[in-house]
Amino acid sequence: MSENTEPLLEEPPVAGNEIDTLLGSLERQRRTLAWKCAGLDAAGLRMTAAASKISLGGLLKHLALVEDDVLSQKLLGREPAPPWDTVDRDADWEWSSAAGDTPEQLMALWQDTAARSRANVRQALAEGGVGHLAAFTDSRGQSPSLRRLLIDLVEEYARHVGHADLIRESVDGLVGEDPPR
Repeated sequence: MSENTEPLLEEPPVAGNEIDTLLGSLERQRRTLAWKCAGLDAAGLRMTAAASKISLGGLLKHLALVEDDVLSQKLLGREPAPPWDTVDRDADWEWSSAAGDTPEQLMALWQDTAARSRANVRQALAEGGVGHLAAFTDSRGQSPSLRRLLIDLVEEYARHVGHADLIRESVDGLVGEDPPR
């Protein structure tokens, strides 16, 4: 098990071990999303681009939901965390409800969920390493490994960080691939 399970400060390692590379890639996506959402007021976080209903605030809430689903519910078999445990949500709930949340609420929800996810990953690594099987079993009776869940989460973030690039540029012209060092 790698001792470096806290957020990496820069890039994933160029020639690191498997877990440091996976976690470094995930943290890079998290940092980029945080940068794309930073410093905006409620109107900026509600703004959309083109015909899409996706907003930066909606992305924060959606990715908090995805983190809770993947690295808490599926990985460890835990019940949904607040606010997911108390809402009767439809498929678009996190996207539409984000418009009523303050920037501080959205960022805190996402940051708290990411911190819980980091702790859950540390627990799974201690219990079985990157091959630790999730508590979740799919319709074919298979349980994904922590490795697979992390890859899926990196993919989910990468897709949405691309959306965040376009939205943030339309809000105030901020462009770039990585946050400033």
